[in-house]
Amino acid sequence: MFSSQAVSHPWDVRDERWREWLRRSRVGVDLVAWWDGGDIRSRIGDMPYRERLVDLLSRASPRDCAAMGLGCSRRIDRSCREPETCGQDPIGLSAASAAPYRVGPVPGACGSFVDCWSDLELHVEFSADDRHRAVHLSDRNRSGEVGVWVDGVRLMVDAWLDQSGYWVGDRFYVLQAAGPEDHPDQQIALGLLGYRILSLVIHDAWRRTTRVLVPDASETWTNPFVRLESDQLHLYADESAVTGNRPDRSVPAESPLP
Repeated sequence: MFSSQAVSHPWDVRDERWREWLRRSRVGVDLVAWWDGGDIRSRIGDMPYRERLVDLLSRASPRDCAAMGLGCSRRIDRSCREPETCGQDPIGLSAASAAPYRVGPVPGACGSFVDCWSDLELHVEFSADDRHRAVHLSDRNRSGEVGVWVDGVRLMVDAWLDQSGYWVGDRFYVLQAAGPEDHPDQQIALGLLGYRILSLVIHDAWRRTTRVLVPDASETWTNPFVRLESDQLHLYADESAVTGNRPDRSVPAESPLP
């Protein structure tokens, strides 16, 4: 892994309107320069480039991602058009006050960022309080394989994971994964994961532990979803089960220690 020490770059590497923020963010300066670095990837090789990019994104803020030029949850197909607002310091940002899916223009920038142009297909999802971030990185040249990191912790290296996920309670990051091949209702299906029956991966950002929940033969998880209530995580098979409040399974929110 590369050194996290910031390096010196000219301030014109990004839109002039992000200048003030980049003056304050060492990670942001390196991230912008690395992303805009032209032939860096071809010079050093794909894997070192990806490792350094994940390292920077795992320490980045929403404003770093906006200055980098990624699309945001307000409009994913273009970079931020209102840095005069989104570049401001967030006001009263907390898990209690922030919207779960923060969409600009708001002080502090949006809470989700997407790369629609490169073969890396980045997706960065921040918790509502900005303390945690999940980084999804895929590569069309590697059969669409997706790697996922939460605060720098790699999740499920050998699993087939979804390109996006969501935060539950600003502590748990949840994403779908390919389900068991031997499930009685399993079928090949369209989409990235390739199966009708899916599993769930839940990462506890506080404890830095990961759980994989696999449906048993009586559970038909076609679009599984998680809700947090008190000290329990409730698992639902699909959207209709969520609407009808019919959880298939409940597990303690406190993940076991490694």
